Amino acid sequence: MRLEGRTKKHMEARAKVMKALAHPSRLFIVDELSRGERCVCELTEMIGADVSTVSKHLAVLKSAGVLIDDKRGAQVFYRLRVPCILNFFGCVEAVLEEMGLSDVAEAS
Repeated sequence: MRLEGRTKKHMEARAKVMKALAHPSRLFIVDELSRGERCVCELTEMIGADVSTVSKHLAVLKSAGVLIDDKRGAQVFYRLRVPCILNFFGCVEAVLEEMGLSDVAEAS
């Protein structure tokens, strides 16, 4: 198999999802949304950043297909498009454990 045509487009689509997840704040957002939908205001408070920064992170995740939104009046609520994205987190944790870095989260 060669990296061309449909295969290349598919790998580029995968890379877009991976790139969208490649930021600590966006990983936090996905982890938080695993517990249920949240409005931008809640996520802004949790992350400790301004609304425009959090909105940009949400736009990246939405553009990659990770999130969907629902506007209700002046509020916008976000939720995971497919909860199976959380399986990726489990895999990342397994890599960290293999590298002896599983206690990094507990140290912070």
